[in-house]
Amino acid sequence: MSESIIIQPYTSKYQQQVVDLILHIQQQEYQIPITEKDQPDLFEIESFYQQGNGNFWVAVCDEKVVGSVALIDIGSRQVALRKMFVAKPYRGANFKTAHRLLHTAIAWVKEQEVERIYLGTTLQYKAAHRFYEKNGFQHIEKEKLPKNFPVMNVDKKFYTYKV
Repeated sequence: MSESIIIQPYTSKYQQQVVDLILHIQQQEYQIPITEKDQPDLFEIESFYQQGNGNFWVAVCDEKVVGSVALIDIGSRQVALRKMFVAKPYRGANFKTAHRLLHTAIAWVKEQEVERIYLGTTLQYKAAHRFYEKNGFQHIEKEKLPKNFPVMNVDKKFYTYKV
């Protein structure tokens, strides 16, 4: 198996793999009681994410989706970062999959002249908190989020990044 990971924009041929990756991490690794029915966006990626300043990328290794990241255009030159997931074997310094996904999204927003990225995450994703903070994201109180930020029920910790 070649270990080269390619970051590329999402296409529908990857839909089931994206769903499987995300649900496995949410349900099996973190025991978050969320189902695919709670996430209809996973079945409408093109119309939900790939609009305006939004987009969705996958990390692919040997035609297998091993990571994802998405941006939702929330208007006013702002985006919401969503669906940042990396399969366990592809995490960490060896592959830098999360780093590459995040920096692909940041490069995209710079090209789109977006000014700010917001994100919400669960309290369980402690490694993700450290990752975002290490990459320049600042903690923000929920009350300071833009009114049009799509808060998920499971999101309890929020961050912002000035582009």
